[in-house]
Amino acid sequence: MRGIIVALMATDPGNDGSPDGGTGDDLTLKLLRVAAAPGESEGSLLLRMETTRGEINGVFHPVEGGTGAVVCVGGAMGGLDGPADALYGALPALLGEARVSVLRLEYRTPNNFEECVLDVLAGCSFLRGIGASELVLVGHSFGAAVVIKAGQLHPAVTGVVSLSPQLYGTRQVEELGRPLLLVHGMLDSVLSHEASEDIYRRALEPKRIVLYAEAGHSLIQVRDELRALLAEWIPARLAGAVMETGRDEFGHSP
Repeated sequence: MRGIIVALMATDPGNDGSPDGGTGDDLTLKLLRVAAAPGESEGSLLLRMETTRGEINGVFHPVEGGTGAVVCVGGAMGGLDGPADALYGALPALLGEARVSVLRLEYRTPNNFEECVLDVLAGCSFLRGIGASELVLVGHSFGAAVVIKAGQLHPAVTGVVSLSPQLYGTRQVEELGRPLLLVHGMLDSVLSHEASEDIYRRALEPKRIVLYAEAGHSLIQVRDELRALLAEWIPARLAGAVMETGRDEFGHSP
């Protein structure tokens, strides 16, 4: 994979987003300006981030008084809602008491891995520019690999949540250097849970894998369990709490 560079805002100095600092044939993206308008839900904003590679759209749920934020991305086709019965739309309410803001992003070029990583890094840059100092990335399926790569590249990331991940794009997971939570359904017929098992084996500590024996790719069968898990895990990572490495398996296959 080529190096990826995002030109960060002036409030986020000293990082070019690349794994080695090189410029050669690296991909580059500059965040030029951000426009916002009232969203459909109370307190939400429709965002349009203008970049040198096109517009990135999203929905932002800001919370005053907090310095932690989450960036959420979907699968290969994008989407703002996420798996497990619109998990991403539920996160603002789940994390509001912890004063965590949530940014839900649409890809500029769905299913293009490098471009989608750039989109996540641009979202991180935006959040840093408005005062967020700690970030957690959440992705599903294709996006679960995207956030692993983006988490490796951005210094403000303090945790990565990878839901039903694909293997492509995770070759360098051992370079992530942040707490990693892997969640997979053992009845997943789209991407086998063996993908999460493989990523878990290669990742360095701290890492945690949670397997649900009766859940499929969308994890809708464990909707409530997943929301409870993230409502606890995300604020802890943003607060810098120590995470223990571990493995959990719930339920029994038919």
